[in-house]
Amino acid sequence: METKPSRPSSYLALAIISTIFCCLPTGIVSIVYAAKVNSLYTSGNYDEATKASKTAKTWGLISVGLGLLGIIIYIIIFGLAIFGSLASSGY
Repeated sequence: METKPSRPSSYLALAIISTIFCCLPTGIVSIVYAAKVNSLYTSGNYDEATKASKTAKTWGLISVGLGLLGIIIYIIIFGLAIFGSLASSGY
């Protein structure tokens, strides 16, 4: 009797949340790989399921990172605009 390795995490929740709140293109890539994990595991492709799981996690984290970078850039741009406006008005 052959023992199966444990099912790898699909990181589907991370993929969906990062798609909605962070970065759409990279989040979609994460969702695609997360959706492959269970079907690959069920068909017996354990190594490919593990690889898809790691790839889904990587793309999910990239999406979160890009979302945070976008927020930081947004704050910097509008912070400089507010600072420039206040400096030129004489306050």
